[in-house]
Amino acid sequence: MQNVINALRVLEELAGRQPAGVGELARELRLPKSTVQRSLKTLYEAGWIRPAGGAVTRWQVTSKALQVGRRAELGLRDAAMPVMEELRQRTGETIHLMVPEGDAVVLIERLETDKPLRIVLPLGIRLPLHASANGKAVLAHVLAHQERPLAELPGYTDTTITDPAALRAELAEVLARGYADNRGEWRSDIAAVAAAVLGSDGPLASLSVSTPASRMSEELRAEYGSLVTQAARTLTATLT
Repeated sequence: MQNVINALRVLEELAGRQPAGVGELARELRLPKSTVQRSLKTLYEAGWIRPAGGAVTRWQVTSKALQVGRRAELGLRDAAMPVMEELRQRTGETIHLMVPEGDAVVLIERLETDKPLRIVLPLGIRLPLHASANGKAVLAHVLAHQERPLAELPGYTDTTITDPAALRAELAEVLARGYADNRGEWRSDIAAVAAAVLGSDGPLASLSVSTPASRMSEELRAEYGSLVTQAARTLTATLT
C-alpha cells in the first residue's frame, strides 16, 4: 500500500513541476531517491509519465493523466450544471465553473447572460490565482490547508494585488466572508465574485458570477457574493 501512496505522491508532485528529475522530486517530497526512482519506473511502465524531450533524467505527465482528469471534469460539470443554472437565473449574469491547475484556474464550463453587454471568456482559458475572483477563492483555501511562499506576483492592471503581504490579507478576508471578488484585477473591464467548491483535501473548483465592471455595484457585489457562496456550498454537498 505504501508503494501505491508513494507513486501517487510522485505523480501529483510531477504534475505541478513537470518536467522534473529524481533529485528535485525527492527533495520536495522528502523521500529517498531510490523510492522516487521506483515510483517513476512504475508510473512509466503504466503509461502515466514519459521522459521529457527523450531524456530519462527528467519526466513529464502523459495524456493518460489528462484523460482521467477530463473524465473527472465531466462528472463535476454534470453536478454543477443545475446549480449554475439556478445561479444564472437568480443573478441574470454569466456563471463560470473553473478548476485549479498549477498556478492558475481553468475555465471548464460557462452559462452566459442574456444581456447584450457581456464578457465572453473561451473555455480552457487560464486565469492567474492572484488576479481573478475564481483564483483567489481557490488560493485562500489552498493556503489555509498548507503554508507556502508566494512567488513574484505579476501585475495585469492598476488594481492587481502584487504585494504578497497585501494578498495574504485579502485572502484572509475571502475566508472570513466566504467569497472572493475581482475589481478589474486581471482585465479592467471585468468584475466578478467567486466561491470555492471544497473537497476533503481542499478546493476542487470554484463558481463565479462575472459581469462587465460597469454593472457591478457595491450592492450587487454583496448580493452576488452571498448567492455564489450558497451555490458553492450546494455543489460541495452534492459532490461529497
